[in-house]
Amino acid sequence: MSILLLPDELVDQIAAGEVIERPASVVKELVENSLDAGASRIEIDIEQGGAQLVRVRDNGAGVASGDLPLALRRHATSKIRTLEDLAAIATMGFRGEALPSIASVSRLRLTSRTAGAEQATELLADSVDAQLRPAAHPPGTTVEVRDLFYNVPARRKFLRTPATELSHIVRFVERAALIHFGTAWKLRSNGRTLLDLPLASNAALIAERLASVLGGEFMSHALALEHRAGPVLLEGWVSAPTASRSQPDQQYLYVNGRVVRDRLLASAVRLGYRDVLYHGRHPAYLLNLVLDPGLVDVNAHPQKLEVRFRDSRQIHDFVFRAVERALSDTVRAATPERWLPAAQRQQPGGGPSWDLLQAVGGVASVAPEYVPQQLSRASGRFGTAIAQLHGIYILAQTADGLVIVDAHAAHERVLYEQLKAQRDTRPASQALLAPVIVTLKAHELEIALTQTAEFERAGFEIERFAPTEIAVRAVPALLGTQDLQAMIATVVREVIGQQGSAHLQDAEHRVLASMACRSAIHANRHLTLEEMNALLRQMEQTERIDQCNHGRPTWVALGMTQLDQLFLRGR
Repeated sequence: MSILLLPDELVDQIAAGEVIERPASVVKELVENSLDAGASRIEIDIEQGGAQLVRVRDNGAGVASGDLPLALRRHATSKIRTLEDLAAIATMGFRGEALPSIASVSRLRLTSRTAGAEQATELLADSVDAQLRPAAHPPGTTVEVRDLFYNVPARRKFLRTPATELSHIVRFVERAALIHFGTAWKLRSNGRTLLDLPLASNAALIAERLASVLGGEFMSHALALEHRAGPVLLEGWVSAPTASRSQPDQQYLYVNGRVVRDRLLASAVRLGYRDVLYHGRHPAYLLNLVLDPGLVDVNAHPQKLEVRFRDSRQIHDFVFRAVERALSDTVRAATPERWLPAAQRQQPGGGPSWDLLQAVGGVASVAPEYVPQQLSRASGRFGTAIAQLHGIYILAQTADGLVIVDAHAAHERVLYEQLKAQRDTRPASQALLAPVIVTLKAHELEIALTQTAEFERAGFEIERFAPTEIAVRAVPALLGTQDLQAMIATVVREVIGQQGSAHLQDAEHRVLASMACRSAIHANRHLTLEEMNALLRQMEQTERIDQCNHGRPTWVALGMTQLDQLFLRGR
C-alpha cells in the first residue's frame, strides 16, 4: 500500500486516544489548565459518570478573546516557547494537546473572560467546526464537554458503568485537592455534591481537608516529614507502622505538586518501612517531592502520569533515607511537645505552597536534630517497672499512667538496632575460601558489574567469571555461610531497575533481624525488676522502638483519664 497523509480529523482522534482515555482524563486535563491559570476556586459538574457531561469552572486568569480559536489548535500553548522551556517544565500542562484532543471526540463549549475584558467570549466546537460569540461570564473560564466519544462509538463502548467512571473522577479530584491547598474544590455528580473543600489557608484548615478526604484515622497516626538535601526536598506525612493497611489505597505521591504514579518513588517509600512493617501490609502516606524542574522529565507519558529523573538512583536513596529516618524517630510522636516546620513556605520550582502541621490528633513533625539518648535522659518516658504479667508483659508506672511492654518484641527491636550499629563499626566483609559462582542472564550480569562499588560498600566482592556468571569472593561478615548462591542471585535481580546499596543492605538486615528474634527474651522467662528497668531504659535509647522487627507494636500506654473511665471514677 502507498503512504498517505492522514486527514486532520483522524490525526486529532488518534492523539485523543493517547491523551483522553476516559472521562477522568478530561477532568484531569481541564483541572490542570485551571491550576496553571492560578485558580483559587474550581467547580466540577458531572453527569452520567462524565460520558454525558463534564463541566469545569474556575476563577483563573482566563483566555483572551483573540486566543480562543488557537486554544483548539494542536500544539498551541502559552506555557512553553523554547526547547529550554521544555527541559524545565514548571506548569501542569504544556503541550497544547488537551483541548483539541477533547474537542475532536466531544461537543465542547469554552467560555472565558480575562480580568480586564468587558465581556466574555464563548467558543462552540465539535469535531467538524467551531464558532465564536459574546457571552456573559465572570473572570475565569468554563469548559463544558458533552457526549464524550459520540463520534467514536468503538471508544464509547469501552467506557465502564457511570458509577465506575465517577469513581475514577473522584479519586483524581481528591488527589489534586490533597496537594493544592490554596484552591477551593467542589465536585457535583447529577446535581449531588460529593466534595466541598474550602480553601485551606492555615494548618487547621489543612488538617480538616486531610481528615475529610483521608479520614480521621490517617490523621491520628500520621507523622509529618520534612527532609532536605541540597536542592531536593521531601515533605508530607507518613503513617505510623502500627496503622498499616491491608491494601495500598492511601498512598499519594507528587512531584512538584503534580499527581504521579512512579514505581521508583513507591519502591523507595516501601523500602523505608522495611524494618517496621508486617509482610503483606501497606503503609499510608502523602508525600510531595520538590526539586528543580530541570532535574525531572514530566514529558515521559502521554497523560503526564509518569516522570523520569535525571539521577534516579540518588532520588531513590534520598526518599528511602528520608522515610526511614522519619520512622526511626517515631518516639517523638508520644511526647507532649510538637513542632511546626516552615509553614506556608513557597516551594522552589514553581510548585504550590505547602503547609505542614503542628499537631492534629497525634500528628508530629520530625525534628532533624533529634538524638534518642537526649530524650532518654530528659524524660524516662517508659517509667518504672512494677511487675511482670504472665511472663510476657512488663507493667511500668509513669507520671501519666501505665505503660505495658511486650518484653520479647521490645527486646527484639533493641537487639536488632544494636546488631546494625555493630555491623557499621566492624570490617564489612569476610573473604570466602572458595568463591561462590552465581549464574545470571547476560544483561543482569552487565548491570551487576556496573554496581560493583555499591556491592563493595555492602560487603560483597564480585567479579566477572564467565559470560553469564559472576564470582563472589567476599560477603558481609554477619551473613555466615547460608545459601549465598540463591541469596546473591536474588539481591542482584532486586538491584536491577532500583539502583543503590539499599537492597544489598536489606539482605543482610534480614539475617540480623532473625538473629535478634532468636536472641531476644522469650515468653515465660522470669525477669527481675532490675532487668525490666534496664530494658525500659534501653528502649528509650533505641530508634524505631514503637515496633518490633516484624511490625508489631512493642508497647501501649493507658493514661490516668483512660484508667478512670474504665472504673467510672468521677461519675
